[in-house]
Amino acid sequence: MKVSKKVLIISGILLIVVIGLLIFILSSSKKTQFKKVKIQKGEITQMVTATGNVNPVTTIIIGTRVSGTIVALYADYNSQVKKGQLIAEIDPTPFENELKQSEADLLNSKATLFKAEVTLKDAERTLKRKQELFRRELIARSELDDAETAYSTARAQYEIALAQVKKAEAGLRQARTNLGYTKIVSPVTGVVIAKNVEVGQTVAASFQTPTLFTIAPDLTKMQVDTNVDEADISKIKVGMEASFTVDAYPDRKFKGTVSQIRLSPTVTQNVVTYNVVISVDNSHLLLKPGMTANVTFVVESKKGVVKIPNAALRFKMPDSPPSKQQGVWVIRDGKPVRVNVRTGISDGEWAELIEGDIKEGEEVITDIGAQKKGTTQTTPRAPVRF
Repeated sequence: MKVSKKVLIISGILLIVVIGLLIFILSSSKKTQFKKVKIQKGEITQMVTATGNVNPVTTIIIGTRVSGTIVALYADYNSQVKKGQLIAEIDPTPFENELKQSEADLLNSKATLFKAEVTLKDAERTLKRKQELFRRELIARSELDDAETAYSTARAQYEIALAQVKKAEAGLRQARTNLGYTKIVSPVTGVVIAKNVEVGQTVAASFQTPTLFTIAPDLTKMQVDTNVDEADISKIKVGMEASFTVDAYPDRKFKGTVSQIRLSPTVTQNVVTYNVVISVDNSHLLLKPGMTANVTFVVESKKGVVKIPNAALRFKMPDSPPSKQQGVWVIRDGKPVRVNVRTGISDGEWAELIEGDIKEGEEVITDIGAQKKGTTQTTPRAPVRF
């Protein structure tokens, strides 16, 4: 029994040693492998992406200058309206009453003016008689003074009455104008894209003009208002072509042209963006106001250039000293070697090679990993420990 225990112990030790040797041999058979990509030649298109909304080029907001109750509507959503067409009406009764009151005020002021004119003429005749009598020394100076005072008073009353007539005439014109404002007409020919009132609703124009309708004169010409980040705004130029998609037609690309870069910034949570306006032909009438647009601006496009993968530009060899110069790693004579390069435009995946000791077809390192001989595994594996 004692001999058997020793044999078992020795056998166990030998087994552990053999397993350890096998693991050591397998671990030593691993070698560092690199993921590499060949340098290619082709086309690179640098783009800037943004989101925005489709809007009519011009929208006309129809309001009201007077307050009152809506008694009739002659237009609805999507209604085609013409310039001068009646589209809504406010209850005219209060304004008709004001017009009648203004007419009566004008008649009253004219009557007052006529009376003041008669009084003025009588005072003028009296003054002339008094002046003649005073010249002949038939009356006292006080009587002439009284006549002059009466004439001046009559003259003043006449001027006041004349002013009241003009005021009444202005009030009459205003009453007629207000009555006319009860009929809401379209100032342009177009399509109603928004209606904000219903029959029976009271609108108040005391502080600001209430919006009744919004009309788009021409839906065949639209614009996309996009928000471009401040880091990319320098790349956008007026006249640049842009393409975009909308969720309603995901498989269709719409094209437009940058017509305006607005200088007023928009700041949202410390992110600064600028509104870039894209003019779009909508003669097919597929685009609707308010649609969300995913916009792509083509900044620059080059054909037949040598391209380096951006992953190679980002790759850094472990324990390599830092360098301010842009570069990539290649395998030369079985060893990784760093090559300084200078790049141009990039599409996010590939970058244009402008300068560097590297040629088309040569492989650059994009990643690093350990793998066994004869396998294609590139992901790093942790060493086995006891």
